[in-house]
Amino acid sequence: MHGPARGTPARSLHSPVPQREPRSHRGRSSQDSARRASRADRPPPPRAQAGPPLNDAARDLAIRRIARQAQRFPDLALTELDTGSLPPRDAAFAHAIYDAVIRRWLTLSHILDEQLSKPLDDLEPRVAAVLLAGAAQLLLLDRVPPHAAINHAVEWAKLVIRPGTAGLVNAVLRRVAQLRADDAPRRERWTDQRDEIPLPDGTALPLTAPVLPKDPTERLAVVSSTAWVILDGWSRTMPPEERQRVALHAIALPPIILNTAHAAAPLPSPPLLQPHAAPGHHVFTGTHAELTELLASRSDLWVQDPASSLAVASVADLRPRLIIDLCAGLGTKTRQLAATFPDARIVATDVDATRYRMLQSVFHGHPRVEVLPAAGIPDRFRAQADLILLDVPCSNTGVLARRPEAKYRFEPARQSSLTALQRQIIEQAAPLRADGPRRGVILYSTCSIEPAENEEQAAWAAQTLGVTPQRMRRTLPAGGPGEGPERYTDGSFSVLLT
Repeated sequence: MHGPARGTPARSLHSPVPQREPRSHRGRSSQDSARRASRADRPPPPRAQAGPPLNDAARDLAIRRIARQAQRFPDLALTELDTGSLPPRDAAFAHAIYDAVIRRWLTLSHILDEQLSKPLDDLEPRVAAVLLAGAAQLLLLDRVPPHAAINHAVEWAKLVIRPGTAGLVNAVLRRVAQLRADDAPRRERWTDQRDEIPLPDGTALPLTAPVLPKDPTERLAVVSSTAWVILDGWSRTMPPEERQRVALHAIALPPIILNTAHAAAPLPSPPLLQPHAAPGHHVFTGTHAELTELLASRSDLWVQDPASSLAVASVADLRPRLIIDLCAGLGTKTRQLAATFPDARIVATDVDATRYRMLQSVFHGHPRVEVLPAAGIPDRFRAQADLILLDVPCSNTGVLARRPEAKYRFEPARQSSLTALQRQIIEQAAPLRADGPRRGVILYSTCSIEPAENEEQAAWAAQTLGVTPQRMRRTLPAGGPGEGPERYTDGSFSVLLT
């Protein structure tokens, strides 16, 4: 709301709101996003005072990083919040604010838009950031006193942006605070009403006014913080109840799950590891330090969601001698390949330089996994591979709880580029298949649940390359808000092209 900054009166919660396109329909052009992104990583201007403004390093760090993301939105940067310079308690608070904003950007933006005379997108990134951070504390973080969140936001805006911004921030956040009644208990479950926000634990936050959209799809887009275009696509492939369940899965807090199917020694005792509903997997419940120590001491355990492990598990009966992992990423499925096929030679690569270096580090000295540059693989291994794994780049719509930024950047043009890239990768892999009676096969997998990236790609490969799709499996996300961590899984797809 720019009104207070210009001396005009603040608008009541019940005053008419100017009609504009719903936020979940809107999106910046790719050129606009690129221009804003080019400025996103510029360091903030130097401050005269020593230390963070208002001596609150946690809030300051969170707001400044959110401001950088606001410059890029909807094409958010993938880097995590670096809190290494903060004490543990401050680091946890900074993460809580930042993560709440990233996970519920559209939810918070809609509520802020209701209090603004023009869309949040049109505000200066630092103004948008301080409003988003303030709203996240007021609505999504239980232990933050409203006056503390508002006062800090107002003073931060006055000190870091300009004094005139304080009136805007104060007026908007005070009305956001009025939406949350201090004495109203959480509702036991979300019932899709216009005055409640679903929460990760399965309960719902009641609001004092019906500020959420009337249209059911638009309301689901807002409360799950998922782009409308994704839900619109799902409406053509899922019944309404399933679409709602999958959308709400994106607000769940995903647990850390270990692939323990190939454990060569006894597993740590509970409560550090708890059995998952999927055989061969356990939920890790310890600290980050304990996880780091465990993985450093055990090469037979690694972090992997059950949905991610399904692709390789689906071909465990094969007996390949040479496996090529063409899109190895950070090496998770490469580890699984090495454990599943102990007699196979494995060649792993990735075209991304950072991931390639990570692969080299992870598999340095491994007796059967060789990391080689992608450019030399087509000539060196032509017609030799028994199994080629293509864990291709995708839209990530099966893992939105783990990759919340994917909820915002999804758009038809981007998906068209992805599907073209996926087909290019399949075509490049085809000549690597071994000839003769042991004809090589391609295992194609994604962490997407979009037919255009999955079933339609298998059909295209069958028509174009003459392969036969077998063992096709699409898994939808499960274990959403309110369900136990042992029920949680991402979504995925895999098919064997023979």
